[in-house]
Amino acid sequence: MTYLPLILLGVMLNAGAQLFLKEGMRQIGHFAFAWTNVVPIGMQIATNPYVLAGLFSYVISVVVWLMVLSRVQVSFAYPMLSFGYIVTAIAGHYFFDETLSFTRVTGILVIMGGIYLVTRT
Repeated sequence: MTYLPLILLGVMLNAGAQLFLKEGMRQIGHFAFAWTNVVPIGMQIATNPYVLAGLFSYVISVVVWLMVLSRVQVSFAYPMLSFGYIVTAIAGHYFFDETLSFTRVTGILVIMGGIYLVTRT
């Protein structure tokens, strides 16, 4: 259990990356996948500070995750990534006004139960 903070750091960085990327794409807006959009949309994505922060968070999360995998069984570590679903669902609700329906909350509770069972073994 001594590696749990390291695992949670990796998960939180990954979840943070998702939130940064979401905000960046909210700023850019909906776009069509077309050859004419490659350069203009590509430039907007490449220069958006939230997208860049998200990509940076991903890189750091991969480094942390490599540290985790060098220390912990993958059968223990990988299921812990599910905690990211909980964080992003709740953060999406508060930051982006996304719906947390009864079904989603039930799913979050099931995930929490699974995380509990994995950490107990």
